[in-house]
Amino acid sequence: MVLKSYAKLNLTLNVNKKLKSGLHNIQSIYCLINLYDEISIKKNRNRLSDQVSFTGPFSKDIKKSNNSVKKVLNIMRKNKIIHDYYFVKVNKKIPVFAGLGGGTSNAATLLKCLTKKNLNKKILSTITKEIGSDLRLFFHNQGYQKNLKSVFKLNKKHKFYFLLIYPKIKSSTKSVYAKFKNYSILKKPFKKSFGLKKSFIELLINSKNDLQSIVEKKHKILTKLLLNIEEFKGCHFSRMTGSGSTCYGLFADKNSSLVALKKLRKKYPKFWFSIAKTI
Repeated sequence: MVLKSYAKLNLTLNVNKKLKSGLHNIQSIYCLINLYDEISIKKNRNRLSDQVSFTGPFSKDIKKSNNSVKKVLNIMRKNKIIHDYYFVKVNKKIPVFAGLGGGTSNAATLLKCLTKKNLNKKILSTITKEIGSDLRLFFHNQGYQKNLKSVFKLNKKHKFYFLLIYPKIKSSTKSVYAKFKNYSILKKPFKKSFGLKKSFIELLINSKNDLQSIVEKKHKILTKLLLNIEEFKGCHFSRMTGSGSTCYGLFADKNSSLVALKKLRKKYPKFWFSIAKTI
């Protein structure tokens, strides 16, 4: 069995406060995109252990002894969600430490595949605590994270095209949050249904990623890159996703994103590029 483990983009990200647990409460409009890791999985009938391996362009950055795949299998077995052991091979095509949620997506994809019935809130909370608060995002293709414990599916899905650029700067989520001080005011409940695509895009344009300025301050190239993306015809806005360092432009159509990719790839030949769309 081969599974597609999709990347996510934070279209908006607001950090509201630091919780007693040490985590930060955030609100985010997000979407999953058609950039994905491939996960091959089959039962391991001869051994009482999971055999997990990683291949692909970003596999070298994965800790072989401690990763989200091993963690989620162990937690599921501990909570008697699964009883078998597995061979799991992950082809890592999503950049790592880039704000795209690849590791968390791998865990969520396996969780959804191997769970035969709905998880109760207590077990899901336990798994989320071990894997990361982003886990809940991967249960909806387009959604709104109201807080760390509440994620809602958007009633109206919109089709978007993105130019993704990863400048190969590994950004530590922990270190970015450690420097964060300017908290956003807690926003009112987000309207889950936007009938007009234009209105939704206007909302996104007038929003931001609170973490972006911290990463830009440390890596000046990101400021230049984001401005360069936004200069192209058809680009509604440019932004960084998550704690970075992947930057993206939301484009009106695929052709305009391809024009931008072709020209920016010449300008930044050492960066990683991809065109993506919502799923």
